[in-house]
Amino acid sequence: MNKFLSALWRYMPLLFLVMVVIGLVEFWSRYGPGWGSIVHGARAAASYARTWAWTILTVALALWIVVIFCHLYEAGRLRIPQRGGWMKDILDRLTNKRALEEKIAQQADVVYVNAEALAGALKSRLIGQDDVCEDLAAQIRRRSALQQRGKPIGVFLFAGPPGTGKTYLAKRLAAEMDKKLLHLDMSQFSRGSSAATQLFGMSRGYVGSDTYGKLTAVLRDVPDSIILLDEFEKAHPEVHKNFLTAWNDGFITEASDGAQISTTRAVFVLTTNAATDALSEMVKRYATEPEELRKVSVQVLREAGFAPEVLSRIDRIFVFRPLKGLDIARVGALEIEEMIHGYGLEVADGGIDVDVLYDLIRRQEKMGSVASSRDLVRRIEETIADSLVSAKQQKLTKVRLMISGDTVSAEPAA
Repeated sequence: MNKFLSALWRYMPLLFLVMVVIGLVEFWSRYGPGWGSIVHGARAAASYARTWAWTILTVALALWIVVIFCHLYEAGRLRIPQRGGWMKDILDRLTNKRALEEKIAQQADVVYVNAEALAGALKSRLIGQDDVCEDLAAQIRRRSALQQRGKPIGVFLFAGPPGTGKTYLAKRLAAEMDKKLLHLDMSQFSRGSSAATQLFGMSRGYVGSDTYGKLTAVLRDVPDSIILLDEFEKAHPEVHKNFLTAWNDGFITEASDGAQISTTRAVFVLTTNAATDALSEMVKRYATEPEELRKVSVQVLREAGFAPEVLSRIDRIFVFRPLKGLDIARVGALEIEEMIHGYGLEVADGGIDVDVLYDLIRRQEKMGSVASSRDLVRRIEETIADSLVSAKQQKLTKVRLMISGDTVSAEPAA
């Protein structure tokens, strides 16, 4: 019906022109020069055409009037009477509908984050990085509340030694904020243009150009996602350049159809293991000077190969500290508890022998700056897995971990 009305609106002037031609023909047949049979034929044709043309024109004119009324009503310039009154949105009658619509539109983009609660939730799951969690939560709160924003909510770089919780923090951030997480291992995109097509789509005319890229598809469907670009430095420089528009101009272009996908509601988290030793040294040197630490971190990362144009578009660089002392014990205790649960067992309160955790601290610190939480997990598995299997075979439900020499045993809890 819409197509018919649209065509009628377009061709109505042509119908009027046809009627004018018919009128001229009839005028000529009546008052023109007498050419005998030609005159009679023209007169008969004009009379026949006039009969049907007026019928068609009358119907077309009525429909055209209906189209005009519909346009006026949609534009808000016409009200339709019914039962002696006027049909009107109740909001138009009782309040300022336009102002309400504007407030709803603004509210859809404005999010007020409880920074204290978010930081607390992150710190409870990520050991040893309290400063990072608090600063990150504050940044998220400030940037989420901006009503007019032409860039992503945040572009954050997590730098530092491997196994200190960079990737884990991004995952926890998505979970605590109830956001979709797109986890991209950037080491898989190290082959230039072919890697870019996987993320941003294939140009028209090529095989696969009928589907969106991994990144553009997610941002199209879920604009407020958290995008984790793991080990960002390992991606090809051409891939890096494709992100500059996303971070600077607030949109990213899908190659298959040229669509501009908004990035203004997304959070980008980059992680890197580059310049681990240098950054670890900077953390020690500027432990009480966070602003100076971020400044020297930029210089260190630039020397490690990060392009200046990439670093200039990063909103915040968070440097993760190596785990040491009680932080190693805390991570170890959580991993032990999770492993015990994984075998269908429970750990008694105070059920982990102090010497078990002390041994983990000693071995982890002995490895120096190359040690990571992954090494810690592997060491825990090697140390206690066999004893947990034995406890399961003995049909125990709650255990205590005790150490004797180099052996850890899972014993029944009192």
